[in-house]
Amino acid sequence: MRKVVLYIGMSLDGYIADVNGGVSWLGGDGSDNDHPGSYPQFIETVDTIIMGYKTYHQIVTELSKDAWAYPGKESYVITHNTITNTEEITFTHKNLTDLIVELKKKKGKDIWICGGSSIANQLIDSNMIDRFCITLMPIILGNGIRLFDVHNKETQLKLSSTQSYNGMTDLVYERRH
Repeated sequence: MRKVVLYIGMSLDGYIADVNGGVSWLGGDGSDNDHPGSYPQFIETVDTIIMGYKTYHQIVTELSKDAWAYPGKESYVITHNTITNTEEITFTHKNLTDLIVELKKKKGKDIWICGGSSIANQLIDSNMIDRFCITLMPIILGNGIRLFDVHNKETQLKLSSTQSYNGMTDLVYERRH
């Protein structure tokens, strides 16, 4: 069965964006700039991407202005805005949990929760994330947008792998059932 995977970069102190929502700080320490990191291998394991509107807007206005960043992938943007779907992107106000349940029933590769923290935390609350792939960046931001909100229950995880390169460390955890 398809897994729901949160794959995201985070500062050492738990932030996924700075106070202005910026992510220019994402990256290594320069000690191994030639290392491709885990992204090229990861992106081959997914065929569906889910993100919130803020993440989508940042991608199309800052990070990848000229072309959609995830060609060939089925992308869903959770939004209350009325936006016309494109060939590659479905804009939806469907309940996030219902969407995940629907997508998991389809055949395919894993489902990537791309961002942001609101989407991730809704899925943590509903126990829908199967794998957490968090890349710790070599920076302490001090303030910004936290990845994890306060939750009323714990989520037990099992460490399945680690990898370090260019001052960054990938931590991969599977949810314990």
